[in-house]
Amino acid sequence: MTPVSGPPHIVLVGLPGSGKTTVGRLMASALQAPFLDFDEEIERREGFPVAEIFAQRGEAAFRALERELTREVAARPGMVLSPGGGWITGAGNVDLLRPPARLIHLAVTVATAVERLGSGMERRPLLAGPSASSRLDALAAARMPLYGSADGVVDTETLTPQQVANFGIRLASGWGWPIG
Repeated sequence: MTPVSGPPHIVLVGLPGSGKTTVGRLMASALQAPFLDFDEEIERREGFPVAEIFAQRGEAAFRALERELTREVAARPGMVLSPGGGWITGAGNVDLLRPPARLIHLAVTVATAVERLGSGMERRPLLAGPSASSRLDALAAARMPLYGSADGVVDTETLTPQQVANFGIRLASGWGWPIG
């Protein structure tokens, strides 16, 4: 693969409900960069919601679609990326983008994530149904060591999405993104 010049991809990682999509759109707008939400792109390409892809083809098939999208994005100039919360668990996904990509962990407690997701948890295939909070606890425990490999962390607990984006923009500036 030919190296891509310019600023690196900014990859937002974190639990569902951490604000990856909302913050990603704000950051991309401020950085005048393309934004890509992996779940939205996969749904567009496949013609089905993520939950339906999980139900019909299984999680492994969905993760393969994420990996293929990651491979495609690796060859593109710097973007703000919002992969799903479990993307980081895919063997080699991070390595496809890094270096030069930089990861920002949008940290959130499980309780806050549950509150933010509200009834939207039903659309999340790994959380739908009873005991969603317990399943999110288990996902958090499994993923936290991986999120710990991020280049930067923004605690989203008490900040507005714009404030989180502002912290992310400052980090991006230090990684070669031109600001304003």
